Amino acid sequence: MKRRIRNLIGAFLLVSIVFICLNKQIHHYLEIPKEVVLFEGQQSELASIPALGNVKSSNPNVVTVGKDDKQVSVDAHQTGEADVILQMAGFPIKKVNVKVLKDFKVIPGGQSIGVKLNTKGVLVVGHHLIQTKEGKKSPGEIAGIKVGDMIMNINGKPIQKMNDVAPFIQDSGKTGASLKIVVLREGKTFETKLTPLKNKDEESYRIGLYIRDSAAGIGTMTFIHPGTMKYGALGHVITDNDTKKPIQVQNGQIMRSTVTSIQKGSDGDPGEKLARFAPDNEVIGNIVTNSSFGIFGTLRTTIPNGIMDKELPIALSHQVKEGPAKILTVINQDKVEEFDVEVVTSIPQKFPATKGMVIKITDKRLLEHTGGIVQGMSGSPIIQDGKLIGAVTHVFVNDPTSGYGVHIEWMLNEAGINIYDSHQLNKKEAS
Repeated sequence: MKRRIRNLIGAFLLVSIVFICLNKQIHHYLEIPKEVVLFEGQQSELASIPALGNVKSSNPNVVTVGKDDKQVSVDAHQTGEADVILQMAGFPIKKVNVKVLKDFKVIPGGQSIGVKLNTKGVLVVGHHLIQTKEGKKSPGEIAGIKVGDMIMNINGKPIQKMNDVAPFIQDSGKTGASLKIVVLREGKTFETKLTPLKNKDEESYRIGLYIRDSAAGIGTMTFIHPGTMKYGALGHVITDNDTKKPIQVQNGQIMRSTVTSIQKGSDGDPGEKLARFAPDNEVIGNIVTNSSFGIFGTLRTTIPNGIMDKELPIALSHQVKEGPAKILTVINQDKVEEFDVEVVTSIPQKFPATKGMVIKITDKRLLEHTGGIVQGMSGSPIIQDGKLIGAVTHVFVNDPTSGYGVHIEWMLNEAGINIYDSHQLNKKEAS
């Protein structure tokens, strides 16, 4: 008897599992999110379960619910928060929290910009050996200083540029005293002693290090926030060519640049925009942050792109869809143009992360001119359904027609523009 009951229970569970796996409505139910974030005036499909019974909103002033034979949708009216209750056969089966954010817009970029970064201290990019009477030596290497380290301080004095270092070296050579050097390595500082040495064929003393205090390059503007004039560009961190490590920024500037030619990309060989800074070298903004999501700062003046200078709403990561989109970028001189791309995949991200999208260039003219995504195109804004959704970041080395994109909300967050702090959410009790 007990065995028969166990067999019946097993058969019931098996049938239940098969039913759940095959039932489309169950699948749709499981896909319903627990939380949805929208902007004022937006509508979003919530579920595709025609057999649902009653659906209601705890605060119709914030969110109203629409239902037809195919789906359930929500309309966001004003800033606030509400719960949407989905019922079946009179019983609540799901509660979805809907947060409505204040309507938020930014101006898309696309302009080619020149970038100048000044490092915190001076960056060590290599060692060199000094021919002494005792043999070849590198005082910097003996002192434990590695490539990628930042020299921040010598004998208690801050070091900001390469010219600050030379006087200490020569004074040390005259007195024979070692230099007390404060080094920054991977976010932590330590102190070491370095004794400069004199090349046997020269009179000057040297520390056996190659150093650099600045870097320059080009990229593309992504967005401008009209209320604060804050901007974001590039969509990825700037690294030093020699050390391959992120540059620790003391300060920096951006200026206009002109694309002079394109080195076309091919499989295994990413292309590159070749550009020059504008002749006047006018600084149009500063750089305060160099992070995994790009460079950020504040503009001194407006820089129209000449093609799409009106403010656009943004899309959060969960609102980005697979399908057609556009990018804005420059391939000749300083003219911003619009090109067709496709969002191949998009990952709804709850926390800041890079590589949120995979995009593919589909525009024939852009492919003929560049071969796909090239260096210098990083930061080109991606626009879908009239919304700014992100920026181009990296190219696939083995397929230059495709690459990664970063979601715009993480770039805005890194710029110090928190769209979630634009209001206070007031959750209302269910009526």
